[in-house]
Amino acid sequence: MNKRQVGAWALFDFANSVYPAVIVSVVFQIYFIEAIVGNEAGEGDAWWGRAVSLSALIVALSAPVLGAVADRAGVRKRFMALCVAMCITGVVLFTTLEPGMVLYGFVVFLIANVGFEACLIFYNAYLPDIVPPEKQGWVSGLGFGVGYAGSALGLVMVLPFATTNIQVVWVMVASMFLVFSMPTFLYLPKDEAGSMSVPQAAIWGLTSFRELWGEVMAQKELRRYLLAYFFYIDGVLTAIYMSSTLASNTFGYEQAELIYLYLAIQIAALIGAFLLAKPTDRVGPKKVVTGVLGLWITIAIAIFFIESKAAFAVVGLLAGFGLGSIQAASRAFMASLIPDGRESEMFGFYALCGKSSSVIGPLIFGQVALMTGGNQKLSVMSISVLFVFGAILLQRVKDPKAAPVAA
Repeated sequence: MNKRQVGAWALFDFANSVYPAVIVSVVFQIYFIEAIVGNEAGEGDAWWGRAVSLSALIVALSAPVLGAVADRAGVRKRFMALCVAMCITGVVLFTTLEPGMVLYGFVVFLIANVGFEACLIFYNAYLPDIVPPEKQGWVSGLGFGVGYAGSALGLVMVLPFATTNIQVVWVMVASMFLVFSMPTFLYLPKDEAGSMSVPQAAIWGLTSFRELWGEVMAQKELRRYLLAYFFYIDGVLTAIYMSSTLASNTFGYEQAELIYLYLAIQIAALIGAFLLAKPTDRVGPKKVVTGVLGLWITIAIAIFFIESKAAFAVVGLLAGFGLGSIQAASRAFMASLIPDGRESEMFGFYALCGKSSSVIGPLIFGQVALMTGGNQKLSVMSISVLFVFGAILLQRVKDPKAAPVAA
């Protein structure tokens, strides 16, 4: 295991995590819903849900083909760089937004979010390439732990500007992503010549989706895992995407209070990623994910009954712990099931399941809010069933890292 490559790989989690923390979870989400659209009767929630869902759908439909092209043409790093540039460009374009520019804001968010989500396909594919199986849980946890440190730093940086000069926030996010991702592109393994040119691989990928799908379906444990992941990650991603509007509209958090809360949540997520990293390698990711799903089910139920800001903060910290640990263990679980030489392709299907499922959750959240006059607690309850389905389906998957049962 090349420590320089592992360090550069983990640093990319640090670089990119400022985007979901500041843009998706806190500052831009509230800015778009409240300032760009307006949310008197839930219109902002509905538009945000559509934006998140459409960007997820675009990534879901393109991810398997992009992954297959990257593997067969040997262009993984170049595709990753292109997607990072797309995300940074979208964030920079946020500086041109003004209240009422709903459709334009919708489009530039799509550009940024599709770029961000797509770059993770190729980034995740490096994990089984540079890390031996017995260390993948630890390194995956390291990446997410370092990533949440990046989220916390990003939130601290933007705190003075979020309520005074919000345009500076977008520039800071783009700059942090750009600067700290550079070592990743310097030190990760270079692209190697593939068996096809990029045009040939693109044509093959677009015309051979059935073959790609068949290759995944032929892997019994992989297909079972991806089905379980489809359900439970939808609940997790919906919690991320809709948490700020829940905190502000239902529990009365102001912008500055939200940033402090999410700073604390990033620290809790960092602890969760690190604390359960070694158990993921020792007892296997299946047991870790199952236990954390139990925590998520408890959180979803608890939100329906709590009333105060303080109680929501406690639940939020528990959710942060569950977020860091379930993301790290899920990535390690997926890496352990992938055949050699098919990393980008298989992580493309990982993104397909994650993003196609996340089309459903935000739409459900937004539509339930509209139908109930903005009752976001009922919206949360409506997505909690996803954790239950995911946990049940996960029990059918054989964990290749599970400790052997004593005779």
